[in-house]
Amino acid sequence: METHERQRLFRIPHGERISLRDMLVAWWPALLVVAAGFAFAWHYVEPAPPKKVTIATGTEDGAYYRYAARYGEILARNGITLELRKTSGSVENFDLLLEPHSGIDIAFVQGGVGDGERAPGLVSLGSMYYEPIWVFCRAGESLNLFTQLKGRRFAIGPEGSGTRRLSLTLLHANGLPIPNAAESALTGNAAANALLDKRVDIVILVAAAEADAIKTLLRDPRVRLLSFARTEAYSRQFPYLSSVVLPRGVVDLKSDQPREDVHLIATTANLIVRDTLHPAIVGLLAAAAKEVHSAPGMLQRKDYFPSLMDVDFPASPVAARFYRSGPPFLQRYLPFWAAIFVDRMMVLLVPLIALALPLARALPALYDWRVRSRVYRHYGELRFLEDEIIGDPLPEKMAKYGERLDRIDERVNRLHIPLAYHYQLYMLRQHIELVRGRLAKIAAARAA
Repeated sequence: METHERQRLFRIPHGERISLRDMLVAWWPALLVVAAGFAFAWHYVEPAPPKKVTIATGTEDGAYYRYAARYGEILARNGITLELRKTSGSVENFDLLLEPHSGIDIAFVQGGVGDGERAPGLVSLGSMYYEPIWVFCRAGESLNLFTQLKGRRFAIGPEGSGTRRLSLTLLHANGLPIPNAAESALTGNAAANALLDKRVDIVILVAAAEADAIKTLLRDPRVRLLSFARTEAYSRQFPYLSSVVLPRGVVDLKSDQPREDVHLIATTANLIVRDTLHPAIVGLLAAAAKEVHSAPGMLQRKDYFPSLMDVDFPASPVAARFYRSGPPFLQRYLPFWAAIFVDRMMVLLVPLIALALPLARALPALYDWRVRSRVYRHYGELRFLEDEIIGDPLPEKMAKYGERLDRIDERVNRLHIPLAYHYQLYMLRQHIELVRGRLAKIAAARAA
């Protein structure tokens, strides 16, 4: 074989890199399957948690507001802003949760104020602490029954408060008239001052033992706390009430206050949320509640609260899981937002990996078929030409056969395929030369 023929035959085309076009053409079905899998998985991915949520708290000097502020500090560590909205109390808080466009996501609701039947879209994160019904009168009076309070002037809290609602329930159960004087709407420190100033005779407060007004009245020698004689009867008739004891000396050991065990009836302060609240926020709230309310107090031992003892609303599964097992696995080792990101991505990656494994086996074969097919289609054209040459070897057609063969050769020389497939390209060129040689022999034979 002459030198110029050898150079033409074994000429190596430019572009030995893998062709992006070949990859796309070969892989587009796989990419389509992966995209469909991604879209399907995305449908089930929880959206990222909101950066801000709002809680209804009650009055600024009440325990609800103070505890909500502590929740806000804890949530802020994880980049969540807890906005506090002041209200008149539990009744208004519950009404705000019922209102779809109120903007309230979370609220403190006193036991007995609402129920899950009236509000199927609400769930409880549990009871946070006891809220006893504190009935204060002036010192020197010997009272232990509600029926003994007939004819007295009451302070039972403002409209919209859980204190007023529960007070009216108990007054009605004992056959007492409803107070209607302006002083009856007093609560907190204002009610305590009215009792000390003798503007009212009885103050009823439903609040945590740590509330400022409660601590003030418990330590004032001019005031006496009523010890209920029928606590079990109240807890039987009203399921959201419990019988609790304020132990002797628990207020002040030095002065032995109170000087005897005081029997009280108590409801609970419950943290209620919409069932649409993001699970990650629910988990953070449960963690905040655990941090704030697990300490021992006048009425409970350490770790007694938070407790899923709320009988009014179904328990949040996320909160129940947190109280039982602690935070989710990823949040134990990663910052909050990193854990949320990884958790969301895992929902996407698991089905994608399940698709990728079989596709990874199929893609090389698809790519191999794509590259080989670019060579094989020239083999087909070459075979048709060879059949024509053999079947119709007329002298006047030899020149056209030669031109067609040159065009095939030219197209083959312009092929750009990966280096690993060049051996097939060389084989094709050899076969083109074989046909060219046969054409030359036939033409020579005809000429002779």
